Amino acid sequence: MSFDDLMAGPPPTQLPPDPAAAELDSGSSAAEVARHHPESPLAWATLGEEARAAGSDDLTVYAYARVGYHRSLDLLRRNGWKGHGPVPWEHEPNRGFLRALALLSQAAAAIGEAPEAERCAVFLRDSSPSGYDALLGS
Repeated sequence: MSFDDLMAGPPPTQLPPDPAAAELDSGSSAAEVARHHPESPLAWATLGEEARAAGSDDLTVYAYARVGYHRSLDLLRRNGWKGHGPVPWEHEPNRGFLRALALLSQAAAAIGEAPEAERCAVFLRDSSPSGYDALLGS
């Protein structure tokens, strides 16, 4: 008889490939890809990142990030995530979620919502320390 290590925590969540990734890689605009794949965290994260880089209003960036975050939660739950546990940056399909979460932290800070900015940063660090380092710095 074998026993699972109950102190080990949940296994890492590895999301399936995001169909939006191929369209983004082929040069389709993030807005077009989000229209084709509204369920895609990667499409929304990219849309938000591009909006921020273009100098869009902080509320617009926040809205894109929030949609990407909520689409991520839906996708994570459909793939066995129970509300906590590792979501490794090293697994490329997880990056849409992690990017949306980092962007939401930054956008929340930009609109003065410090508690959410901190909560999202902690959630990112807890989900993927290497993702946190890559996206928000150490």
